[in-house]
Amino acid sequence: MSKPPRNVNQLPTGGRAIAPPGTEAIALPRPEQADKKISLFHLLLKDRFATVAALVLVFVGLTALFGPTLMGDLATRQDLSATNRPPFSFGEGWAFILGSDSLGRSMVARLVVATQTTLSVALPAVGISLVIGSLWGVWAGFHRGIRETISMRIADVIMSFPSLLLAVVILYVFSPSAANIVLILAVTRIPIYLRTARAESAELQSRTFVDAARTFGTKPNAIIRRHVIPVVLPTLLTLATLEFCYVMLAESSLSFLGIGIQPPDVSWGLMVAQGRQYLQTAWWLSFFPGLAIVLTTVAANVLAAWLRIATDPAQRWRLTLPRKRMIMRIPAKEVQ
Repeated sequence: MSKPPRNVNQLPTGGRAIAPPGTEAIALPRPEQADKKISLFHLLLKDRFATVAALVLVFVGLTALFGPTLMGDLATRQDLSATNRPPFSFGEGWAFILGSDSLGRSMVARLVVATQTTLSVALPAVGISLVIGSLWGVWAGFHRGIRETISMRIADVIMSFPSLLLAVVILYVFSPSAANIVLILAVTRIPIYLRTARAESAELQSRTFVDAARTFGTKPNAIIRRHVIPVVLPTLLTLATLEFCYVMLAESSLSFLGIGIQPPDVSWGLMVAQGRQYLQTAWWLSFFPGLAIVLTTVAANVLAAWLRIATDPAQRWRLTLPRKRMIMRIPAKEVQ
């Protein structure tokens, strides 16, 4: 008996596996169907965990954008007769579904306002470091030579100091404020993007399509803008998603230490710090903001892992595979 075809292209029916009697087979996708480009949105819907992570991040973003306007002054309204109310205190209204703090303020309202404060620090810090570090790294990696050497030595100097420790020292000397936190976290994270973009750009500048553009007389800046940056950008966006988690945790740590966001402003880290002295009597004061930090960082990490595969042409095909696949089983006696 002749051996079965090894791949889809050898199938006589152009995409359907024909199994001998008594065997199990599946209908494989046609080659032209496998080559169709699938949008990132449809790929996202195929992955349950990535979809849930994206929904969590969208919910956090919408909460930060519209939540403080809808909540009004509930986050600052004090009621000393309703201090440290436990969660699910429905008798006081929906605003106390997560309880109240030591001054009788609604935990839901404070979490919503803290979401805006936390994201207003994390997003600008990531954006500034992404733009500066990426452009600097692409420029240094494409031109090489002394420009690359000087850029790498500057990055080594910045990375020789732990970023969180450097932020603690600078904020201790200067006044802790949201602007200073954004500036410090952005500067300390620039080398991450610089080194990544430099490595990617240095590898791309010897590729055939870059040599062809250079042969036709295209200027270096045009080559970088049209050919190098579009290829490097997916990797940098994935890295930025991971860096968002670090920056948000760094801001929460600084606020927990008392040198981050200062009252009357409120952030997730500051809420955890303010509730630590009530852990035995009012655990929810630190638990819910801590839970918000954990859920947001886990969602961002899951989405970053998905983006790394979805934006890589060599790995993207893995996301198009069905979840459950039956493997053709042919009896050994028929294969001989």
